Amino acid sequence: MKKKIVALTAIAVLSVGTAAQAAASSVHTVQSGDTLWSISKDNNVSVEELQAWNELDSTLIYPSQDLKVEDKVETYVVVKGDSLYKIATKHNISVDDLMNWNNISSDLIFPGEEFVLQGTKASTTNKTAQKATAPVSAPASAPVQKAPSAPVAVKAPASSTAGKEMTVTATAYTAYCAGCSGTTATGIDLRANPNQKVIAVDPSVIPLGSRVWVEGYGEAIAGDTGGAIKGNIIDLFMENKQDALNWGRQTVTIKILD
Repeated sequence: MKKKIVALTAIAVLSVGTAAQAAASSVHTVQSGDTLWSISKDNNVSVEELQAWNELDSTLIYPSQDLKVEDKVETYVVVKGDSLYKIATKHNISVDDLMNWNNISSDLIFPGEEFVLQGTKASTTNKTAQKATAPVSAPASAPVQKAPSAPVAVKAPASSTAGKEMTVTATAYTAYCAGCSGTTATGIDLRANPNQKVIAVDPSVIPLGSRVWVEGYGEAIAGDTGGAIKGNIIDLFMENKQDALNWGRQTVTIKILD
């Protein structure tokens, strides 16, 4: 936010996680106030994908413009320390369902593995993990069930940075800091959406619009920039000023999910 780069267009009328039985793609008609970022967020896709599907060479869009939106399902990328029980609890689903939807017959999971989270909406889009790292085990309390189902397909990463882990310096800011407009570089109104998890990044390191997992903060959108945010430095949006002060400056591990 630090300065709003461009006022584009957007209202999001399509829902996240379209069912597999739906059409292969749909059309979003741009409304006044829409931005590519807001459309991508509401449809669970990336800005880069929207640009590729619609052959856009910039982020400029216009009211009444029709944009093609491919159907996608909600997924989760396993990070170090995860277990089936932890993932299922976080997304308010059962371990049995998670295993059935992803053709899992063991409680062993691996960092980098991608799971679908929507049952019949999942179709066959699960990503088979590159099992080069140590497995992550579910706690004893997590039930294990064999789930013979159809094989799943490998899904290519959304960008060359997807799955990348790095150590960064993280500071924190609020929407009411001195000189702040409350609107991010990608058009997110933080004052209207105080619960939104957004981080300011150096776009040459972390592409804007990426989903990023941040140690101690959780999953966030790389939706802002800043003059002091260069290289391996990020700035975390927090609704409460005291929370931002309490965070201070920390060295944390992050992972770019897509």
